[in-house]
Amino acid sequence: MSDDLYQQALLDLAKAAHGAGTLPSPDGEALRDSPLCGDRVRMQVALEGGRIRAIAHDVKGCLLCRAAASLLGLHGAGLDAAGAGALRDRVAATLAGSEPPPGWPELKLFEPVRPHRNRHGCVLLPFETLLAALDSQTRA
Repeated sequence: MSDDLYQQALLDLAKAAHGAGTLPSPDGEALRDSPLCGDRVRMQVALEGGRIRAIAHDVKGCLLCRAAASLLGLHGAGLDAAGAGALRDRVAATLAGSEPPPGWPELKLFEPVRPHRNRHGCVLLPFETLLAALDSQTRA
């Protein structure tokens, strides 16, 4: 795998681990595993008025998965379920090469992942886990 995949800014984002930990009283929670690579993400959300007030995550996974979760911890507050779903879809389209990176400037850090299709799931797993956490609160 090329060195540009693991650029310093991506390493720094993963190391910062924005949102890592747990919430005292989450409104929604989900745990997702990747059967392909073994990444595991637990995501918790606290909501206010249907929007994310706080996000917490616990990631046992690769650098790409940790960086994506950190990015959600950094910028995810304020999203609602529809916005989180649209963001996940746009990130998937970006990885597939059909769209430029959406919104958040750090999403450009994942552009080198495009040619490594087997790593797309590593980036998307935190986004999918966030959606599952948001969905879990609607069924509670």
